[in-house]
Amino acid sequence: MHIYDLPTPAVVIDVAALHKNIAAMAEIHPGRRLRPHVKAHKCSGISAQQVAHGHTSFTCATPKEILGLAAAGIGEDFLLANEVVDPYRLSLLAQAQEDALITVAIDSPETLSAAHKAGIKNVLIDVNVGLPRCGIQPARAGALADTARQKGLTVRGVMGYEGHLMMETDRATKKAKVHEAMALLAAAHNDVGGNIVSAGGTGTFDMFSGTTVNEVQAGSYVLMDSQYQQLGHPFVQAMWVMGTVISANEKWSVIDVGLKSLGMDHGNPSITDHNVWFCSDEHITFSSNEGTPSPRVGDRVFVTPAHIDPTMALHEVAYVANEYGDVIDEWPIDLRGW
Repeated sequence: MHIYDLPTPAVVIDVAALHKNIAAMAEIHPGRRLRPHVKAHKCSGISAQQVAHGHTSFTCATPKEILGLAAAGIGEDFLLANEVVDPYRLSLLAQAQEDALITVAIDSPETLSAAHKAGIKNVLIDVNVGLPRCGIQPARAGALADTARQKGLTVRGVMGYEGHLMMETDRATKKAKVHEAMALLAAAHNDVGGNIVSAGGTGTFDMFSGTTVNEVQAGSYVLMDSQYQQLGHPFVQAMWVMGTVISANEKWSVIDVGLKSLGMDHGNPSITDHNVWFCSDEHITFSSNEGTPSPRVGDRVFVTPAHIDPTMALHEVAYVANEYGDVIDEWPIDLRGW
């Protein structure tokens, strides 16, 4: 099958670009120096490609991501980098830890109690390093770790997510701010102990020289999106949502890709050599730039999402294509949900 034979909208992955991105990151952060974040793609097929490049530890945002990878035998060491108090889901993780190393992030006595009651063996202290989201204040991290050990849990270390700095475009400013955030994480680690100091994302993956961080949680780098393209990183776009032109005139065209197939929280998607006007539930209205031929009804158009993570979660399958546009594999986006 050729990609132009696919029903649309369809997630299409360029296998060469995918492997280029994975190899580029593996060279910078080899092996367990990288803990790839599964939330960026929610696809066990992509995680398997990362394992083939030497990464066997994974960051997960949901219990389902861990359970799916563990059941598929993909990876060895899973971190739930998110607070969970649901006893049922925590109990499923406790059952799975008999066959896989599973660690759960905690940031409060309540999340510690929930993990302990469920039978979780390993925890990581989630430390707030500036993003107003989850994470305990650095000065309180040591006490939480002490309580966890008193309850018989193993505290593997700390994590901190400097998500508020991902899209800072001035590199000197970004590096200074990242190092300030990592100083908070290092101080907490001194009180907490353990072997892990985990942080980072695609926007800051190369900012940790001179810090105590020993694993980076980048995820979006593997597929990329138009927002991260702004940073000039050595990763290329490897995924598009392909649509079909369903209406066209001399001023604008419309394709069958819309709000229900794209993550829109980072703004409009982009179409090379065209100008996106607006997105509707099932449509994108766009026009061709000067010098670019206007598409005809039936033509295929490749849409670059502004935010890869929620876009992938809206689709059931990714079609993997070679340089000729032949579909060489179909990977279920099987880790969606919670």
